[in-house]
Parts: sequence; structure tokens; C-alpha cells
Amino acid sequence: MVLSRSRNQNKFVVLPPSKAAVPGAFRNIDANTRRYEELFAEMQRFRGRVYSEDGAVSHHDLTSDGRHKLSIDEQSWHVLSLDNRGRVVSCLRYLDESGAYEFDDLWVRHAALTDCPKLGKPFRGAVEAGMHQARKMQIGFGEVGGWAVSEDHRWTMEPLRIILATYGLLQLLGGCAGVATATFRHSSAMILRRIGLSSIQAEGQEIPPYYDPHYRCQMEVLQFDSRHPNPKYRDWVVELANMLTAAPVICRESFVDSVQSVWRGFELPVEPILYPVAV
Repeated sequence: MVLSRSRNQNKFVVLPPSKAAVPGAFRNIDANTRRYEELFAEMQRFRGRVYSEDGAVSHHDLTSDGRHKLSIDEQSWHVLSLDNRGRVVSCLRYLDESGAYEFDDLWVRHAALTDCPKLGKPFRGAVEAGMHQARKMQIGFGEVGGWAVSEDHRWTMEPLRIILATYGLLQLLGGCAGVATATFRHSSAMILRRIGLSSIQAEGQEIPPYYDPHYRCQMEVLQFDSRHPNPKYRDWVVELANMLTAAPVICRESFVDSVQSVWRGFELPVEPILYPVAV
């Protein structure tokens, strides 16, 4: 298969939005708040470094320690690819928005296309139609974004690999449809189209690319259904999904886990302490 021929030996790590969100298909779950925070911060710094070097964001858009920090990061799934030294070399995010009711509840509402006098209204309608269709089919709906790949891995299989691994994640979550905002930098939109994403359509017409003044480049909002990747890559998605089931899934400890770990550090007294009871 394509993956087995690849010389890429980078390892996956998954950061879920919460321990409760992790389905039983994952076999290597580690409730480790400290490790989660380390990887989460490293992912945001990596994204900040890549985006600023590409000119997509300025240093003013980053935190003092160089993080590209978004409010949705905390609620999202993150697939990270680490090299043999444990450094992040690529990442991608999936925000589950299955509970959203209308367009204004979605993260994609921030896309510059929303404010376009000509395309804004049909764009909103097309996305809402996709959201309602996903609910009808009883699959998830959300947004894929935060795609970043280190410069020394861009001409390898890594950009494609991290996307297909995220497709594998969505399969493990039960199948998801949604949207992805792609730039024209590094042929990002072209790569996404190659694996099966397509233009959003409104009234039989494709929503065209647009210029985003914040990211200072041409952008395109594409739609996807993780159940139907390009047949050329279907076997690879299955293989990567299987890899993810054994990959480390690092999550924050739940409140109960934290309390139990604290109590494990104490010994109960030999004699019980009796307190007066009010009657």
C-alpha cells in the first residue's frame, strides 16, 4: 500500500476535546493533563511559526510565546504527527459542530465570504443545507482546519498523510460531513480536492474562491463527507484509521480522576474520627 512504501516514519498523537468524547475504538488512552498541555502548547506554537513564516498571520496575531491560539482549539480534536525526536511536523483540527442549529452557530461564519454582498447569502444557505442533511443522515457535522506542515516535510507524503489520517479519525467518530477553509498557498486547496473535497454549491452554482484580507491570500471553502473519500485513497484512509486506534490519545484528566489521584496520596486514619450529629 502507499503508506507501507513511504519512508515517513512519523508517529501520530491524538488530542481529543475531552476524555468523555473518546469512542471505544481507541485502545491507547492516556489521561495525562500535563502531557496534554505540553503537546497542545507545542501544536499552537508550531502552527504560529508556520503561519507567520508563510505570511498568513503577523506576530501580533500570536501570543507572547508564539502560539496561534483560537478559542475553538479547546473544543476540537487535534491530530498531530511527531518526528522521531518528538517534534510536531504537521497538525490538523476537527471541530465537531453537530449540535449547531444554524449558520451563525458555526465557526465558518467568520469566513470573509460571509460578508460578500453577492455570495454571502447563498453561501450561508448552502452550508446550512449541508448541516441539516448531515443531521438527517445521522452523522456528525463540523469544520476541519488548522492545517500546518513544517517546511522540510511539504514535498513529502506528510501533507497528504495528515489529511487522510484526519479522515480516518472522522471514520472512527462514526462518519462526519462538513466544511474546510483552504488557502491557495502550497496548493492546499488542490490537495484537498484531490482526496475528495469539493466546492460548495448554491442553487446549482459553485461558490467561487475569494480573497481573505486577514490571511492575505485567495481562499476557498470546500465541503466533505468522510465516508466518501476519493476511491484512490480509500485503502490508505482505512490503514491510517487502524493506526490511530493504537496511537496515543492524550486527554486531560477528568475531575473524578484528579480527585482520586489526590486521595491516593493520603492514608486513612486507623481509628475513625467521630463527629457530633445534629438532630
